[in-house]
Amino acid sequence: MSKIPKQPQQPQQLNVKIDEKVGEGTYANFFVITNSPSEFIIDCGRFLPGIPHANIYSRILCTPSHAKQLLQLLEKNIDTFEKQYGEIKVQGMPENKSVGFKPEH
Repeated sequence: MSKIPKQPQQPQQLNVKIDEKVGEGTYANFFVITNSPSEFIIDCGRFLPGIPHANIYSRILCTPSHAKQLLQLLEKNIDTFEKQYGEIKVQGMPENKSVGFKPEH
């Protein structure tokens, strides 16, 4: 009996369609991320000068696995961007600034 060698699987091509309205995009400069054991919720909104609150314009729900994939894709794309254009400076966040609670002395 002869064995048939396994052929390497060809990657499947994924066809992606985008609605014209969605393709226009929505600007966001404010993000809130919450999670439960089964999902991550990413709210995207805008905070504008002179307006006392931020409006949320889009909400994305995904599994923890997909949230981690999103993180990895963002890290890869930011790395590529910074190699081409230089480091992205984050406004209002001095380097080495601690975030969160500070211990009392």
